[in-house]
Amino acid sequence: MSTAPIRYKVEKRTAPIRSEEELRREIIQVCHMLWQKGLTGAADGNVSARLGEDRFLCTPSGFSKGLLNVDQLLVVDWDVEPVGPRTEANQNLRPSSELLLHLEAYRQRPEIRAVVHAHPTNAVALSILGIEIAPCFLPDVVLGLGLIPTTEYATPSSAEGAQVISELIARCDALVLRRHGSVTVGSSPLEAYLRLEKLEQVAEITKIVYQLGGAAKLPPAEMEKLIAWRVQQAIMHPGQEEDIRALAGM
Repeated sequence: MSTAPIRYKVEKRTAPIRSEEELRREIIQVCHMLWQKGLTGAADGNVSARLGEDRFLCTPSGFSKGLLNVDQLLVVDWDVEPVGPRTEANQNLRPSSELLLHLEAYRQRPEIRAVVHAHPTNAVALSILGIEIAPCFLPDVVLGLGLIPTTEYATPSSAEGAQVISELIARCDALVLRRHGSVTVGSSPLEAYLRLEKLEQVAEITKIVYQLGGAAKLPPAEMEKLIAWRVQQAIMHPGQEEDIRALAGM
């Protein structure tokens, strides 16, 4: 077991103020990556970014993420109602019904600036089998995300979806929605997307590990070092340490 200290340090940055034009371009970039990576299919998934106290930029309903353009994005309020001027390209479009998930994340975490909801194949398959994406045998998951819990099942596009993520999203940056998909958050659409990539990579590793017969958890002493690092870097969300310890059996 390694005894060397964890040497790298998280660089604390204040999230820059982004223009709506910049966020529109970044959301479309993320949408195209979602499609290219196979993290959404058909018209699945949605992306949003916070523009202000009560304005959110989001993808419209019913579009492949590989085909969207910047003028089709919508600006909505807390009631999921379009606000402000409409473009010729989006005047007949409507927000995704899944935006309730995004708004609950913004409500619970005022500091986050973006949310990505996707349908990653391996993560959804494991959730159907009742297998948690395992943070306790991958040190980089503990360091980077803390943990990736799976929610209770909720009917898609319903208010139940917001309810089942409410407590978990308050202390986690990445969630698996049982039988449905994932929710990841960040300081930008790109950061939220990269957390999704990590979530699906970990899901694939977890699947392979179970196919090969399962895996041992990290030793308690190693988990203590990883937990201590997150605490020292001030990136441990309230209640998250207790969740990690419980999952690790510590």
